[in-house]
Amino acid sequence: MTYTTTHTLKRTPLYDLHVTHGARMVPFAGYDMPVQYAPGILKEHLHTRASAGLFDVSHMGQFALRAKSGRLADAALALERLVPIDVLGLDPGRQRYALFTNAEGGILDDLMVANLGDHLFIVVNAACKEADEAHLRAALSDVCDLERLDRALIALQGPQAEAALARLAAPCRDMRFMDAREIAILGADCVVTRSGYTGEDGYEISVPRDRAHDIATALLEDPAVALIGLGARDSLRLEAGMCLYGADLDPTTTPVDADLSWAIQAVRRRGGARAGGFPGCDVILPQIESGSLRVRAGFLPDGRAPVRAGSLVYGSEDATSAIGIVTSGGFGPSVDRPIAMGTVPVSMAMPGTALFADVRGRRMAMTVTALPFVAPKYKRRDRR
Repeated sequence: MTYTTTHTLKRTPLYDLHVTHGARMVPFAGYDMPVQYAPGILKEHLHTRASAGLFDVSHMGQFALRAKSGRLADAALALERLVPIDVLGLDPGRQRYALFTNAEGGILDDLMVANLGDHLFIVVNAACKEADEAHLRAALSDVCDLERLDRALIALQGPQAEAALARLAAPCRDMRFMDAREIAILGADCVVTRSGYTGEDGYEISVPRDRAHDIATALLEDPAVALIGLGARDSLRLEAGMCLYGADLDPTTTPVDADLSWAIQAVRRRGGARAGGFPGCDVILPQIESGSLRVRAGFLPDGRAPVRAGSLVYGSEDATSAIGIVTSGGFGPSVDRPIAMGTVPVSMAMPGTALFADVRGRRMAMTVTALPFVAPKYKRRDRR
């Protein structure tokens, strides 16, 4: 994770809460954000895996997309002009992972789209939200109205997340992974999705700005809940094999390169009822069938030293030409070892393949491994 420097930093509605709890604040995506608290990144990471972590992600962008006709189907079909996923088939009260793509098939951003009945609720990455808003308005203003939502966003993640949130909002117990509901919490109208960025069960909660402090404080009254900073958020998502935009995803990386073909439903693929019609479909759809030249893979470095993003990857210890690059890397507290992800040729991406990363001029041995490093613990649909 890269922390940017800027002269004028914005503050989230929970800024004072972070300072009161002794957070170390850093510039990130134009905001003054907590990177860690007194316990430190390792303990915050392990607390989330064992109990429940509370994250401030209010720097992310939130939007409501409504069709001028008033029909949700028209908004869904309009959004399908920009993303390769099945928006029209998204049931009310459900959420789906999506991607904005460019004409070359590269990824402009990854985002979440929820069907809230009369409109689509969209959450985008903080660093991309201005560009994403302009992209949506330029492409969809003929049939849709886009509302930028000035709300806080908090995430509650971990095995105790359900119990902690249910004290304040009992209906959350009935939700399953990727459900989205409008639920009152302490009298505030919130949008709750059962999702997150850690691989754990949990929720993301869109909250009115003026109620964010009250709701966060009420959640923290549960002894299982602790504030968690951006540092642990990054190590948690890496263990879960989740991509970070600007690191693992960028405008030169296609969904197939990123091993995200699963996010493109059959109805949008060649032969599907609404195949193509999104930017880069002439590149992406053939790749789904025939493959790309490179792909995202997991790496287990030997020893205890982490391999960081930007390290070049080689096919042998004495090779002179790099074959790939590490896009995310660090220490995985849950697995107690260094872990990394990166892109390599498809022929070198089989689990068990021996590779080498350049770390400060030394070649460090790594083994390709399947992702994720830690199995997800989502509360999925009842299969009975």
